[in-house]
Amino acid sequence: MDTKMIHTDYSECMRQSYLNYSMSVITARALPDIRDGLKPVQRRTLYAMSELGLSSDKPHRKCARIVGDTMGKYHPHGDSSIYEALVVMSQDFKKNEPLAEPHGNFGSIEGDGAAAMRYTEARLQKLTEKVYLADLEKDVVDFVPNFDETEKEPVVLPVRIPNILVNGAEGIAVGMTTSIPSHNLKEVLECTAAYIDNPDITTEELLKIMPGPDFSTGGIVANQEDLVSIYEKGTGKIRLRGKVVLEEGKKRAERDRLVITEIPYTMIGEGIRRFLSDTAQLADSRKLPEITDISNESSKEGIRIVLELKKGSDVERVKNILFKKTRLEDTFGVNMIAIVDGRPTLLSLKSVLEHFVNFQIEINQRKYTWMLEEEQKKKEVQEGLIQAVDIIDLIIEIIRGSKTQAQAKACLMGDPSGVTFRHRNSAAEAAGLCFTERQAQAILDLRLSRLIGLEIAALNKAYKDTCTKIKRYEKILGSRKIMLSTIKEELRKIQEEFGHERRTVITSLEEAHEVKEEVKVEDVLFLMDRFGYVKTVEASVLTKNSEQLQDYRYAFLCKNVGRIQLFTRAGRMHQIKVMDIPFQKLREKGVPVDNISNYDSSKEELIFVCACSDHPEQELIFATAGGLIKKTSAAEFITSTRTIAATKLGNGDELIYVDYYNKKQMILHTEKGSFLRFSSEELGSGKRNTLGQKGIALAEGDRVNEVWQVTPGEENQIQTGKQTIDLKRIRLSARGGRGIKLRLQQ
Repeated sequence: MDTKMIHTDYSECMRQSYLNYSMSVITARALPDIRDGLKPVQRRTLYAMSELGLSSDKPHRKCARIVGDTMGKYHPHGDSSIYEALVVMSQDFKKNEPLAEPHGNFGSIEGDGAAAMRYTEARLQKLTEKVYLADLEKDVVDFVPNFDETEKEPVVLPVRIPNILVNGAEGIAVGMTTSIPSHNLKEVLECTAAYIDNPDITTEELLKIMPGPDFSTGGIVANQEDLVSIYEKGTGKIRLRGKVVLEEGKKRAERDRLVITEIPYTMIGEGIRRFLSDTAQLADSRKLPEITDISNESSKEGIRIVLELKKGSDVERVKNILFKKTRLEDTFGVNMIAIVDGRPTLLSLKSVLEHFVNFQIEINQRKYTWMLEEEQKKKEVQEGLIQAVDIIDLIIEIIRGSKTQAQAKACLMGDPSGVTFRHRNSAAEAAGLCFTERQAQAILDLRLSRLIGLEIAALNKAYKDTCTKIKRYEKILGSRKIMLSTIKEELRKIQEEFGHERRTVITSLEEAHEVKEEVKVEDVLFLMDRFGYVKTVEASVLTKNSEQLQDYRYAFLCKNVGRIQLFTRAGRMHQIKVMDIPFQKLREKGVPVDNISNYDSSKEELIFVCACSDHPEQELIFATAGGLIKKTSAAEFITSTRTIAATKLGNGDELIYVDYYNKKQMILHTEKGSFLRFSSEELGSGKRNTLGQKGIALAEGDRVNEVWQVTPGEENQIQTGKQTIDLKRIRLSARGGRGIKLRLQQ
C-alpha cells in the first residue's frame, strides 16, 4: 500500500490544536448564545426537563433523574457540571427569574452548597414553560443530532424575552470571560418595545426606561453616571453597595444598631462570611471601636446583619469605613460577550436588542408559517367534510359498494372502477367526485354522529374560524410592521403576567473614602505568650500587674502608632503595625501572631521581638550558628515593607541571636563546649545585606548555640541551661579566636 508522508511544523500544529480547543470551549461550554442567553448545559438541561414532562403543574422529579437524562442524551460532560447548572437556575438569589422550581436543599445565599442530587427534586417554572420552551413543536428552531446521533436536540431555545439581559451571564472561557449583569424583566421588555418602535433610539433614551442593572440581592448601584458608557461599549465597572439602615434603640438601655438588609450581588456566598470576619477585625484593631457586637440574623425572609454601636457613635463614619474596608461596597466588572453567529462578540445594549428582535422575527416567521400550513390543511379537510354532508347518501353507497378502503378512497377521488352501486345514476355521480386524498381519508374516518344537526353547525363554525386564522396569519407573514406589532403584543402579555418591580436602586454616590482621624499617640504594653498569641494592653498594667507578666515570653512598652519587628532563625524580619494588634484586657487571649503578619510559625522560629526603634542611632547585634557576628544600625530596619531579609546568611547557616547593642563584652558558647569572650568594641558595623565578621573559630562540626552581652562589674555570672558560670572562669580574648573549654558540672 502506498503511503504519503505529510510534513507539518510542530509549532503550527500546536497553535492550530490550541485554537480548535479554545473555540470548542468558548462556543460549546462557557459562553451564552445571544439568541436565548443560555449556555449549552443550561439549554440541554431545560430541554431534558421538558422531554421528561416536568411542567409546573406536575410533581417534582429527582434531580438525579434530570441530570441522568441530560448527560445520557445531550450533554456528556459529567454530572457535576449539569447539577451545578440546574442548582444555579433554581436559586432566586442568583437568578432574577429562576428557570427551575426547586424542592429540597438547594444551598443558601451564605454559600452553603446544595444537597446531593439524589435528595433534591425540581420541575420547570411556569415562566420557563411559557416563555422559554413554548412552540418547540412548531418548527420554530432547528434540531440537530445529539452527540451519538440517537436523539435530536434544539440548536437554540425559542426564548421570547432577552434572557441574556434578564438573567445575565457569567462564564470563563480560554482567553476571554463574559460577565453580564441581570436586569428587571418588566423594564427590559419595555426597552425592547421602545427599540422596535424606534431602532435609532439612543442608549440614553433606553436608560430612561431601564435605568440600569437589577440584581436579585437588591442593593445600590452607586455610579449611575458611568452606565451610559458601559452600555455603549459593553465593558466597564459598576460600583455596588449594600443597603444599610439605622435602627435606634427604643429603650434607654438599648444601643443603636446598623442593619444591613441588602448586599451587593458580588457578596453572595463566602463574601458574607468574609464581611463578618473583616468587620470583626476592624473592630478588634480599633479602626471601628464604635462596633461592640456583630450578629448575622439572616433567614429565608432575607438578609439581616446587625452591627451594635456604642452610644454617641458617628454613624456616617462607621458606614464610610465599612464601604471602604469591606465588600459592602464592591465592583461588578461588565464584559458583555456572547456567541453571535458562532463567534464570540462584544455587545452593546442596543446590539443585544437588535439581535433579539431579529431572532424573534425569525422564530415568529417560522411559527406562523407552520401554523398557516396547519390551518390550510385543516381548511382543506373541513371543506371536504362540508361538501360530503350534502352528498352523504352517495358516499354511504360508495362505502357499502367498495370491497376495500383503498377502493372507496379512490372512488371519492374520482375513480369509481370496481365499486358496486345500487342506483343507476350513482356511478356517473361518483365519477364526478374530486375530493383530495386528505379529504377522502377524513370522509372515510367520519363518524355518523357528526351528521347530527348541531355537529354540522359546529363544523361550519370551525370552518369560518379557520378561514379567519388563515387571513390573520397571512397578514402577519406578509407585513413586517404587523409582525413587529404581534411581537410587541406577546411581550406585553409576558410583562403583565411575570413582571415585577425592580429591587436595585440606581443613583450616584461619592466613592467611599477613609477619613483618617488624628490618633492620640500613647504608650501601650505589647504582650506575646509562649504559644505565639499577641495583644496590646494599657501601659499601666506594667506597674499594676507586673507579677502576672512573668508568664509572657515578651512584654515591653511601645507606641500605639509604631510597629513590632519579629526576627526569625531564617534571617527574615516581619513587621506588624501596633494598630493591627487587638487592644484587649489582660485576661483576654489575644490572636495568633501568624494571623496578622507574614510570619508562619510552622515554617520559621522566632528568636527576637522588639518595637521598631525611634532612635536610628541604636544598633542591633546579629550572631549566626556559623560563628559570624556584626552590628547593624537600627535605621536599616525602618521600612514600611511587611517582610525583609534581616541579614545575609551563608549556605546552611542560621540566625541564632539578635538584640540591641548595650553591653561592653560579648560571650559566644558552642555546642562542643567552647567559650569565647571579647570586647564589643572589636565589632565593626555592617549593612543589613552583609554576612558579618568572624566571631569565633569553630572546630569541624561545631556551631554556636548561645550568645551573651555582659558588662563586667555589673554582671559576674552567666546562665547556660541549668549551669551558672562565673565570668572569672572565661578570660578576655580577641575576636575570632578558638576560645576555651570549661568543665561544667553534670
